[in-house]
Amino acid sequence: MFADRARIIIRSGKGGDGHVSFRRELYVPNGGPDGGDGGRGGDVIFEIDEGQNTLGDYRHRRKYKAEDGQEGGKKRCHGADGKDVVLKVPEGTVIMDAESGKVIADMSGENRRQIVLKGGRGGKGNQHYATATMQVPKYAQPGQPAQELEVLLELKVIADVGLVGFPNVGKSTFLSRVTNAQPKIANYHFTTLSPNLGVVDTDNGGFVIADIPGLIEGASEGVGLGHEFLRHIERTRVIIHIVDAASVEGRDPVEDIHKINKELEAYNPEIAARPQVIAANKIDCIFDDGEESPINRLKAEFEPQGISVYPISAVTGQGVRELLFYVKELLDKSPMKPVVFEQEFFPEDVFVNENLPFTVERSEEDPEIFLVEGPKIEKMLGYTNLDSEKGFAFFQKFLKEGGILEELEKAGIQEGDTVRMYGFDFDYYK
Repeated sequence: MFADRARIIIRSGKGGDGHVSFRRELYVPNGGPDGGDGGRGGDVIFEIDEGQNTLGDYRHRRKYKAEDGQEGGKKRCHGADGKDVVLKVPEGTVIMDAESGKVIADMSGENRRQIVLKGGRGGKGNQHYATATMQVPKYAQPGQPAQELEVLLELKVIADVGLVGFPNVGKSTFLSRVTNAQPKIANYHFTTLSPNLGVVDTDNGGFVIADIPGLIEGASEGVGLGHEFLRHIERTRVIIHIVDAASVEGRDPVEDIHKINKELEAYNPEIAARPQVIAANKIDCIFDDGEESPINRLKAEFEPQGISVYPISAVTGQGVRELLFYVKELLDKSPMKPVVFEQEFFPEDVFVNENLPFTVERSEEDPEIFLVEGPKIEKMLGYTNLDSEKGFAFFQKFLKEGGILEELEKAGIQEGDTVRMYGFDFDYYK
């Protein structure tokens, strides 16, 4: 089954924690710190696969996770980096944040490979935190946490020309005649549920054409195949409206064009403004050639608006060559600039988290005293004026946002207990 939309959860790898260890060698009973750094977590990478044309691989599996980085080791050993996870998608896939709908990446054109979620950075081992005043640091930096995001994948077909029209007007028959595509053709509605791509070769050049799923009224509001239909024409530069000029099913071709343009305008006015041409199909079934013939009605209605009408028969091939030549001329006049969806959502701005290395321990002499150590804490105490109300509030905010208060609570601190930091004693109250 064709799948042009999928919702998945992606998760990068967590950075490995830095290690706490000290040299223990013969004749060096009290060696310095030698804890190694943690490894980097794996990235989540999206990559274009030329052999894919659907998102079907993502219909049955929801979660994709990169590997975590390994913890650092003794003797300054660096932890191994986590393996990346590479997700292959067809060209034209747009990756969006599922919650906001904002674009993260457009996998088309020159963008063949993009890192969407970066793995967490590995934490530094305690070897980095030895100072003149703290020669035996018992803390190391934890690795950065993993990033997790639910994303929406949408395949927006890349074609120069889009065939639009109501169901059963002959789009599939037309495509099979002008290209080597082999769409399913049958005499009932909604036969085409997925876009069929084909390459047209003419004497004045070639182009890619897409038969888009049949349109119905209310498509711009998501009725029927509405949005599935409309998202596929967002990249096309020229639109061919195919109508049943013979009204085989009793449809009015003039009214059909107005309805289609109304849906395009409601969905995206920019698409409705692109060059259009009307292919009045099934002329082999028309027997009225008078002034009131459907071809004359179409020309009288739309040619004053600058939309040319070409009578064709997709079955016999009549008029098809002239139509294709005109479409190629329209393409030559229209800008070649591809439609690229600009990035609107930046995961790296959402997942900003700098983990601080610190330790929280109960004092061996007095269980109601909690000892907190860490290089950032030492620096903060050095330049913060704790005698001022503003300075003390700033330091409290730092302890909360750095996760230090949370760790104190996990360690079992109670109201009235003492927190000791580098010669400063504080009473703990919630």
